[in-house]
This record gives sequence, structure tokens and C-alpha cells, in this order.
Amino acid sequence: MNKDLWKYVYKSLLQRKTRTWLTTLSILIGIMAIFALVSFGDGLTKYMDDLSDEMGADKIVIQPITAGMAIPDSAITADEVDFIRGIKGIKEAEGMIIQSVKIQPDKNTKARYAYLMSASVEKESRDLIEELLTVDILEGRNLRKGDKMKAVLGYNYLDPERVFEKPLSVGQKILLNDKQVEIVGFYNSLGNPNDDMNVYVTLEGVEEILGIKDEFEWVVARTEAGVDPTALSEKVKDKFRRYRGLDKGKENFFVQSFEEMIASFSNVIDVLNNILLIIALISVVISAINIMNTMYTSVLERTKDIGIMKAIGAKNKDITTIFLVESGLLGLVGGIIGVLLGWGVSSMGGAIAANAGFGMLQPYFSPWLVVGCLVFSTLIGGLSGLAPAIQASRQKPVDSLRYE
Repeated sequence: MNKDLWKYVYKSLLQRKTRTWLTTLSILIGIMAIFALVSFGDGLTKYMDDLSDEMGADKIVIQPITAGMAIPDSAITADEVDFIRGIKGIKEAEGMIIQSVKIQPDKNTKARYAYLMSASVEKESRDLIEELLTVDILEGRNLRKGDKMKAVLGYNYLDPERVFEKPLSVGQKILLNDKQVEIVGFYNSLGNPNDDMNVYVTLEGVEEILGIKDEFEWVVARTEAGVDPTALSEKVKDKFRRYRGLDKGKENFFVQSFEEMIASFSNVIDVLNNILLIIALISVVISAINIMNTMYTSVLERTKDIGIMKAIGAKNKDITTIFLVESGLLGLVGGIIGVLLGWGVSSMGGAIAANAGFGMLQPYFSPWLVVGCLVFSTLIGGLSGLAPAIQASRQKPVDSLRYE
């Protein structure tokens, strides 16, 4: 394409500023939506990958199907935890109680509800649980032997007005189900408001606060080095079913390796991303139709121009190129603005999510996403202008010059 044709395309777009802007606006909205949605989807995927690296893939979780409801005939007992520890391939296992608890700084403050989790004071068992939950002490200290009515709290209790009007502090006494407990530490933020409200107390303390004994909702196990966690989870399921005297398919518990849990979460994320992406693509299809309509109108308006260009030697491919470049430029400009706006919207959304305690909802901007959106928008623009461009190139010079 020669220099004169480039000038002609540029001049044509500038002469119809309002139409050019409205057409560009239609595609930039779709690209902005795609960029923002994909960046958040990539961010969640990256979060899951990072979480997998932090937790390690050598863990298995065993839960009663009624976990959290404290039904005695399905809750896991201490003897059953010992049985799981003894299965070949299991390096260590720790039972956990996880139930809802009422929490108040004092009796005059409106109560909130959070998950109360039993925490081990033995280093190996504590490390196992902390790896699974990806928590580390931020303030104060961890639980140790003798800390029956002491607690480590999640990050949100340090944040004013996130849970209570005033932040809690190390050394402060609080009420858990109306029983007094002293705070000895706080964990770092996990990026999830529910997890950041958890309360961690020793097993003895949890049993006293809840009035239960020998009823675990979770068993977390670490596999021996070199053992496939997914294969071992099936073995544990089979052995534990037989230990409980249950028929195959009648299990009142389930066993999952961490890899399977991550895969399940990833599948849910993928489905949500695909649904949102389809919605965004509908907007792009509408914008493509708008570009096509704009280019058909442009062809009609410049029928005489086409005739003059053909009369002075322009070939069909030159006419086709003019309209393809115009529609492609509309797509490219819409893509550039859409990417910039999408970047801004995603960054703002990430900041709002982080401020609300959803640190896991952060966008991830990969170079491939930027390039992909620009190439996609340009192709959409070019393809939308293909039919009008072909129509323009097939016009006969004599008929074009007579057109009124």
C-alpha cells in the first residue's frame, strides 16, 4: 500500500470523527471487558498456583460428609486419626475441630461469628496445619503447651471496623461462646475475609469452649516422600471405609489429595471465567456488526471516490486494502483504548477487593494478554470490513461515477 493510500485512509477517518469515535467505542467496550475478566481469571489462576507451591502437594484431607455439624456417628475420632497415621505411605496426620463460635471483645459488644479451629502445640503437627492454611505469625506468638484458654486470631481482627469497631490486640481478653480467652498472637492475611476471621485455640481449649470431645471435622495428613498423594488418597479411602465397616459407595466421609482440591477449585474458576468471557464476546460480536455497518455506509458515501480512483489506475486490491485498513485501524484503536481502560478498571477493582479483604482477587497482567487483545481487536475490525471492502472493489468505474 503506497503513501497516498495511507493518507487517504487517515483523512477519511478524521472527516467522520463522530462516526469513527462511536464505532471505536463499540469495540473498546468489548475489549475492555475481555481484558478485565481475563486478567482477574489469570490472577485467580496465579493465586491457586502460588497457593499450591506454598502448601505443597504432599497432603491429603479426610472429612466427614457432615463436617461442621458435629454429628457423632460421622465425626472422626482420635482412634481413627491414629488409624490413619498408621496407613503405609502416611508420614504424619493431625485431627482438627472446625466449628462456628460466637466471639465478642466484651459482653457489651455485639457478637460476631467465626470459625474456631483447633491448633496443635507440637511443632511437626503445627507446621503441617500452617502449611495447609498458609499462615504465619504476624504479631505476638504461636500457641504452646499450657495455653488452654489462649488464642491466635486471624488478620482481620487487627483491622479497625473490619470485624469490630476497635482492633483487638495481643494480651487482650475476649469471649468465645461466653468463655474468656486471652489473645497471644495474630496470623498474617490470607486474602479471604472468612479465613482472616478464623480463631485458633488448642484442642483442649476448643473442646472446653464447644463442650465436645473426640470429634474431629478434618484430618490433614502428609504423605511420605515419593508417594503419589492422589493414589494414596484412594488407598486411605478404601482402608478407612473398611475400618468403619461401611459398604463401598456408602462412605460417610470423603478423602481428597491437595492436588485434587486445587483441580476442583480451578475447574470452578475456569467455568466462571468462560461464562463471563462469553458475555464479553457477545459485546465484541455486536461491535463487529457495528463496524461492518459503518464500512458499508462508508462505501456508499464514497462511491464516486472509488470510481475516480479506479479511473486513474487504482486496482481492485487497492480499493480492498483501503477499506480493510480502515476497519482494521478502527479495531486496533478500539483495542488499544480498551486495553488501557481494562488495565485501569482491573487495577481499581483489585484495590477495592484488597481493601474489602479479598486479597486473592487481584488481576494479573501478562504480556500475552495485552498482545492477544490488540491482535484480536485488529482482526475483528479487519474481518468486519472484509465484505464491504470486497463490495467496494467490485464496483465498475462508470457506474461509480454516475452514482448520486
